[in-house]
Amino acid sequence: METLIFDCDGVLVDSEVIAEATLVEQLRDWLPDLQTDTVLHHALGMTTENILLHLEALSSHTLPADALPRIDEAIEARLAKALQPIDGVAETLDRLELPLAIVSNSSRFRVCNSLATTGLDARLGTVPLFTAEQVALPKPDPGVYLLATRELGCSPQDCLVVEDSVSGVTAAKAAGMTVIGFTGASHIPPDHAEHLKDAGAWRILRHMTGLETLIDEWRQHRSAG
Repeated sequence: METLIFDCDGVLVDSEVIAEATLVEQLRDWLPDLQTDTVLHHALGMTTENILLHLEALSSHTLPADALPRIDEAIEARLAKALQPIDGVAETLDRLELPLAIVSNSSRFRVCNSLATTGLDARLGTVPLFTAEQVALPKPDPGVYLLATRELGCSPQDCLVVEDSVSGVTAAKAAGMTVIGFTGASHIPPDHAEHLKDAGAWRILRHMTGLETLIDEWRQHRSAG
């Protein structure tokens, strides 16, 4: 069964830039000896908890004992005010006829809140959702993509993934899936498309309106193969 798998943050919902900015603001107060935004760039792809452990190890300062819940609360409050769906995603979802699933490196709580805040839950509320905490491994990991295929009853070769991060592309590719790298979110720098291709992205999608064409191309590619 052919299945189209979306990442949530950065593909369906433009939230990463908000979350990162909130995290940096908090950490600058707690770890003033670090260039937090520069160091954080190398830590992306980790859970928030692992990012905090990683940065605290680089600093001569110690984080508050309740750092993780305080940061999560601050991020969720900011997202609830400023979160937006990716341009064109609602219209594209209405036209798609493929079965859909969401595999996200964010927590299930974050994904569900994001979909509800942006109104996308009306379209995606019944779509299967798989998150990294279900495989109890640092994110992102091929295991969460393989879990999705088992639960969906399809093979990795039948899954087309839309991912916006190098780590997500790498994980989905390692699981045996074809991956489209997406660069339509505000947090993605201009050279990110090149990095996504280097990580194994099969094609690059810059606007949601081009997704249907790439799905047709993927089907022809699979038939020819």
